[in-house]
Amino acid sequence: MDAHETPMTVTRFTAMKSAGQKITMLTAYDYTMARLLDEAGVDGLLVGDSLAMVVQGHPSTLPATMEQMLYHAEMVGRAVRRALVVVDMPFMSYQLGVRDALANAGRILKQTRCQAVKLEGGADQAEIVAALVRAGIPVMAHLGLRPQSVHQSGGYTVQRNRQQLLQDSQAVQQAGAFSILLECIPADLAAEITASVQVPTIGIGAGSGCDGQIQVIHDVVGLTLGRLPRHAKTYADLKTAIQQAVAQYCQEVRQGLFPSAEHSFR
Repeated sequence: MDAHETPMTVTRFTAMKSAGQKITMLTAYDYTMARLLDEAGVDGLLVGDSLAMVVQGHPSTLPATMEQMLYHAEMVGRAVRRALVVVDMPFMSYQLGVRDALANAGRILKQTRCQAVKLEGGADQAEIVAALVRAGIPVMAHLGLRPQSVHQSGGYTVQRNRQQLLQDSQAVQQAGAFSILLECIPADLAAEITASVQVPTIGIGAGSGCDGQIQVIHDVVGLTLGRLPRHAKTYADLKTAIQQAVAQYCQEVRQGLFPSAEHSFR
């Protein structure tokens, strides 16, 4: 088994920073896509509460529930052989205090094959991060734009509070987070944060100075419905390919061309 096939662990993931190896992550929400991404060699997969938007069609991540996160995480975890799988803790699954956070994060590790959880927050959630880590639950922190706080922050905007972000990054590192996701932060500030912490930073809309990058898989493969975020790049046009394939299927069925003899039994 070569390095590409060796299962990723939290320890290996964290060590990639000191080794100077850029980390690749994508979101995944189901068995088929997770298996394809894992076999393609991505280092980490996030079962994101973004599923509320890209899978369920909601305008924000807030409607995602614990049961839904567990449902999708179980599918993704079953598909993966190598990548590190991280699961978002949805809105109100950890904000009520340590007891609820431990119970919900514990369910994720017990009921799925995933290895870590992610939660939004800096110094304000350091106590929760520390409690989870003490319980043996690896935590990825999420700073910058926090989608679960979109109503409080006034929308999906770039976060520029340098002092607060630097303080938050130190707080979650000290609390034991093994990695920090930085969302929608100016590139120079994200690079400064990256240099100030010993754990890997994973950027989305945070420039190339981070230790790794994460994107929503729908954006990467051209399945985005609506406007493509500025931070995203489309590498394939699966939306057009799917629509063309389905249109051809419908045409052949209506014309009596499918199924043909080769697709029928005798």
